[in-house]
Amino acid sequence: DGLWLRDAEGRGVGRALSWMDGRAADILDGWTADGVAQRVHQRTGAGMFPGSAAPLLAHLAKHEPERLAEAAVAGYCVDAIVQRFTGEITVDASDASQPFLNVGSRTYDDQALDLCGLAPHRRLLAEPAPPGTLHTLLPEVAAELGLPAGLPVSAGPFDIPACGFGSGLAEVGEGNLIIGTTLASQVLTDDPAPQVSDDPAGMLLATPYEGRYLRVMPAMIGTAGLDWLLKLLGVRIQELDALLAQSPYGAGGVTALPFLSASGERAPFVDARARGRLDGLSPTTGRADLVRALCESVAYSARHCMETLGVSRAVTACGGGARSGEWARIFAGVLGTDLHVTDDAVGIRGAAQVAWDALGTPVDAEAWRAHRRTVTADPEATAFYADGYAAYLRTLTTAREAWSTT
Repeated sequence: DGLWLRDAEGRGVGRALSWMDGRAADILDGWTADGVAQRVHQRTGAGMFPGSAAPLLAHLAKHEPERLAEAAVAGYCVDAIVQRFTGEITVDASDASQPFLNVGSRTYDDQALDLCGLAPHRRLLAEPAPPGTLHTLLPEVAAELGLPAGLPVSAGPFDIPACGFGSGLAEVGEGNLIIGTTLASQVLTDDPAPQVSDDPAGMLLATPYEGRYLRVMPAMIGTAGLDWLLKLLGVRIQELDALLAQSPYGAGGVTALPFLSASGERAPFVDARARGRLDGLSPTTGRADLVRALCESVAYSARHCMETLGVSRAVTACGGGARSGEWARIFAGVLGTDLHVTDDAVGIRGAAQVAWDALGTPVDAEAWRAHRRTVTADPEATAFYADGYAAYLRTLTTAREAWSTT
């Protein structure tokens, strides 16, 4: 997500645009209203949001066409680094999947480009690298970095699929939850066909493995919302577990909606006007209740995403939020399933796994999974949160109706 415009030598053409950039919200609103977003989703399985490549490209075409004229490639952070290291203009198929790639054929869908009015800029899209691709480190770069010339370079998938494979995703139907800045839910599938949905949200990603794809619901905000609230309350992250333990299931009647991104929400629904809220406050409400209410709402959002994806087997979890024992137990209770948690840098593990596979020396799958710990879903919590989740969905429905009139 986001957009990194570069020239033929890999130099940036203007500043990179973040995936949280909201400048193209009006363009996406138009595409949503006239059905373009829905038709693109039907063709490629890609749900667009303001900070995805298509709206950003359309915004630049309208407001800064000179930048597109100067650029040789419109890509992402990883392929920008690969270009400087190897001199090659390429893109990993996972990045290329959003939003123009037919993941089954690994080719760009010209009709999706046409629908977005971006066919004239097709030249900016690098061809996705085939599975198992290795590049070669340039001699001058090797000398500058103090590395051997000709060293193999593996680009690897972007962070969400890298975390999935680093957590141990291997079997169709297995799910992964990333409780990081983004709250990303994903499921491994062997079906490259886009899902039919009234809400064009989520991602359908090609992976480094033939015949395997990822369906992803990446909610905009995970731990970032908690960081905001803790800062507001003057609470250190080290105090989180103790604070959560001070408030009961249901946070003393306080509830929340966790949509705290300035660019709204992108999964499991897309609405640039989505905003967070806290309800049920009273003079007896304490800091612990506020924090627990927000943490529970993030878990409800995760369940909403997981149910939309159709996860049917074991669920792994990773990211900074999963390191909190209390929050991990909230997630397990809300999801109603045990979580197999990985505490280390799983994105790095996933990128390393892909590199080892490309080199022909795959990792030991059992050893790869052995480092995980299991957070057990408590039956009492699961029963309580089933009602809480139903109430969350009702509140969300009412809120979406209100947002549509603003």
